[in-house]
Amino acid sequence: MNDTVLELVLKRDRRVVITAIIVTTILAWVYIFKLAADMNASDMSRMDMSSNMNSMLMPVFEAWTWDKFFFMLAMWVVMMIGMMTPSVAPMLLLYARVGRQARQQNYPFATTAWFTLGYLLIWTIFALIATSTQWALERLALLTPMLASQSHILGGGLLIAAGIYQWLAVKDMCLTQCQSPLTFIQQHGGFSATQRGTLRLGIQHGLYCVGCCWVLMLLLFVGGVMNTLWIAALTVLILLEKIIPTGRLIPRLAGIFFICLGLSVSFQLYSLQ
Repeated sequence: MNDTVLELVLKRDRRVVITAIIVTTILAWVYIFKLAADMNASDMSRMDMSSNMNSMLMPVFEAWTWDKFFFMLAMWVVMMIGMMTPSVAPMLLLYARVGRQARQQNYPFATTAWFTLGYLLIWTIFALIATSTQWALERLALLTPMLASQSHILGGGLLIAAGIYQWLAVKDMCLTQCQSPLTFIQQHGGFSATQRGTLRLGIQHGLYCVGCCWVLMLLLFVGGVMNTLWIAALTVLILLEKIIPTGRLIPRLAGIFFICLGLSVSFQLYSLQ
């Protein structure tokens, strides 16, 4: 009976992986929406209506404790899962299909979960860096309570840097590895039958993915880390870059847009002086 159940699961591996991807993404986005709503309500409640307008506009932050650090780290990890899971779906589906075929031929093969674990491990490390960056920006009073840049220099600089990065060769190299799952596997030793090898492949793919998207993630500090529309826009951009076979058209167009937007933000700084 157990063998029959296992065979049924393996035959439906594509459905299993797709369901896992959808459920994971939905849960992550539900958490993001809830957290954004809670933070917005908290910021509103902290406003003293009897205070003057200048004090109301000043950002109010609690001192960072280890509890807050790990809470923010968890927030960033969940956000990375919600944003990156859809774009890594083609790779996970490919790995699951090959794994099913290997098991049908009685060939030992590590499950897709090990690849996913390696991939998410890299994004967890990035989340740690992002959390530390948030802490530093808060200490410098460069963020609003919704974790958006209140500095024209910072916001404009990040936008221009992201626009330039979209045109660099390193972006092209990393994006190529992300756009073609089979090519990535072939260039990195092929599919692995061991858990360690599969974990390593997941880590390598995660590194390329971070190399492709890390500057875009920093733009969360421009539009707001808790701005769900901004998060959704960046998620869609990342997904389109990876799954639409248009060469480098989408990254190039996005780069031009970011540069123009960054110049506009910077121009506002000089117009206010």
